[in-house]
Amino acid sequence: MKKSSGYVSIVGAGPGDPELLTLKALRCIEKADIILYDRLVNEEILGYARPEARRIYCGKAPGVHAMTQQKIQQKLIEYAAAGLHVVRLKGGDPFVFGRGGEEALALAERGIAYEVIPGVTSAIGAGSSALIPLTHRGTAVSFACITASRKEEGGDQQEIGKLAMCVDTLVIYMGVNHISAIRTELITSGKRADTPVAIIERGSTEQERIVVSTLDQLEETARINAIENPALIIVGEVVKVREELMRLQQQLPARMEQIG
Repeated sequence: MKKSSGYVSIVGAGPGDPELLTLKALRCIEKADIILYDRLVNEEILGYARPEARRIYCGKAPGVHAMTQQKIQQKLIEYAAAGLHVVRLKGGDPFVFGRGGEEALALAERGIAYEVIPGVTSAIGAGSSALIPLTHRGTAVSFACITASRKEEGGDQQEIGKLAMCVDTLVIYMGVNHISAIRTELITSGKRADTPVAIIERGSTEQERIVVSTLDQLEETARINAIENPALIIVGEVVKVREELMRLQQQLPARMEQIG
């Protein structure tokens, strides 16, 4: 197939804080003719686009999709074939639970030129914002990321339980609607009931909320605090590092205004 002069940039927008956008992503957004963006993309980032650039929302909330995945891919192909520079803008990193691979395959199969620009994934961005290192000498030498929401949804979280016993820190994406099953599976698989857990809601944004619990109290803690999507769950002893950092911060003089 003859290649179009248009092309698609599959771009990661980072975890929410617009200042965590990469320079390469910023330059790409500034040049775009059309931007198809997801629900978790900070609207401030869209302000970097040219005034004449078209912006199309195609986000997905649980049970509510503005556009099907197939339709999104069709639009990417259609606009690129018309000679436009298309930016497919995704929260976090496009290749980490972002379906960027599916879109890249769809474009490649149609002979459409594309590039992938990575972004700061939520596990890294939200974890750092919450002062939770995913690895920590003497505490955690490994971590893994997993999604609790899968295409072949059946309420079974066995993969989470198996993975949790192989790594020190487990980061669970899209787990808010599955907290009861996650708690049960982790404890059944052998995780101690007193294992520290943090829930980070809207990580790295001004609306960020961080709730710390233990595994046995996870479901109750989420209910009491009315935790909502988007939220990230971090399971492991590294959560205690946050508690220590918070304790030490209380002993310090007021932070200088220019920090942060």
